[in-house]
Amino acid sequence: MGDLTNKFENAKDKVIGEAKETVGKTTGSQETEFKGKIQSKKADLKEKLDDSKEKIVAKINDKLDEKEENNEN
Repeated sequence: MGDLTNKFENAKDKVIGEAKETVGKTTGSQETEFKGKIQSKKADLKEKLDDSKEKIVAKINDKLDEKEENNEN
């Protein structure tokens, strides 16, 4: 459930960040545009980190399963 929550939060931050960036560009507010870009990039990095964690956990699980199978034989 935590993975789904993280994905939802990342997607929400990305959309809000992009909206802030657009509002900043439209209104000429450099600060709002910058904050939007930062929020969007932060969401991208979090997503990449979550994906990396999932891959690492999967590899560890595979190795542990492999070890268990070898011990059973």
